[in-house]
Amino acid sequence: MQIDRIDLFHVAMPLIYPWKTAYGEDAAIHAVLCRMSSGSLVGWGESAPFAAPCYSPECASGAFAVARDWLAPAVIGQDIRSGHELQGTMALYKGNPFAKAALDVAWWGLESRRTGTPLHRLLGASRDQVVVGADFGVMDNIDDLLEDIGSAVDEGFPRIKLKFRPGWDLPMLRRVRESFPDQVFHIDCNSGYTLDDRAIFREVDQLGLAMIEQPLPHDDLLDHAELQAELDTPICLDESIVSVHRTHQACKIGACGWINIKPGRVGGLTNAVAIHDVCQQAGIPCWVGGMLESATGSAACVALAMLDNFTYPADIFPSARFYHQDLATPPLELVPDNQGCPSVVASNELPDPVPERLEQLTLQTATIG
Repeated sequence: MQIDRIDLFHVAMPLIYPWKTAYGEDAAIHAVLCRMSSGSLVGWGESAPFAAPCYSPECASGAFAVARDWLAPAVIGQDIRSGHELQGTMALYKGNPFAKAALDVAWWGLESRRTGTPLHRLLGASRDQVVVGADFGVMDNIDDLLEDIGSAVDEGFPRIKLKFRPGWDLPMLRRVRESFPDQVFHIDCNSGYTLDDRAIFREVDQLGLAMIEQPLPHDDLLDHAELQAELDTPICLDESIVSVHRTHQACKIGACGWINIKPGRVGGLTNAVAIHDVCQQAGIPCWVGGMLESATGSAACVALAMLDNFTYPADIFPSARFYHQDLATPPLELVPDNQGCPSVVASNELPDPVPERLEQLTLQTATIG
């Protein structure tokens, strides 16, 4: 499949309310969208590294520039027959997984339309539906958090994730566990702690959590392995897993008991599937995370989540949770599964952005052809 044209869009999508984590606060989600064309066929991809390099070393404006100046020119005019060929074409340029993910997801969207095959089937999935969890960021007070958790429990969410950062950590978590002693919870630390804080995690270890997500720095594996050896609660790696190679290393040294896979963070769907397979072979279960993408990027996460080794409810959110109006249509919606749990259903193809909304939210654009 020859790649004839690539259009790139750096967008800023305003949130209904700010998203607060250990690394900061975002009022809008900055993402890079890629429109990849082959003849009359078009595929869309999305990667959302955010406005500032706080979640990872990348940011949306930088990913846009890397894709515009280096990745897209390397791909344009090439006959790309697989995701692995695409990754090989971009491999000269080190790192920059979010920039590469925009092109990789777009290629898979294009291949889905070329073959008339639903994306999750192309990736190797046998399921069509998967349950999701509820997530809550840092809030103004614990009472508001408890009220929202109660609503999520009533709605049937099978697990709840809580952002955890200095100043919003053990006192919050103790109150939550006292109020909901039987609910499945885990915490996401977003690299907010070091081994000097191990006493905090010894206390967390007594609270019966499903996992502790990314407690230590974003580029660390060794300290996570040391901390994991001291805890009964599994550690989940998120920011530390940026490649297939890092996944092999993490599994080899026992750095975690779970791995969260986000297509943007690992360079796209091609690498996400490869990481899933490495974890499955190593006996490490996975779950899918998101970056508050529009329905275009979220649909790629949904397709990925259908693979067999994703055994924990996914971080995939309905469009209405964060956006007054989604950039793409149809928006992502949750539906109950056969046990009444909120879930997502795989779609036949990734939804396209609405042209008028895309124009309104675009900060910069480029065409390579």
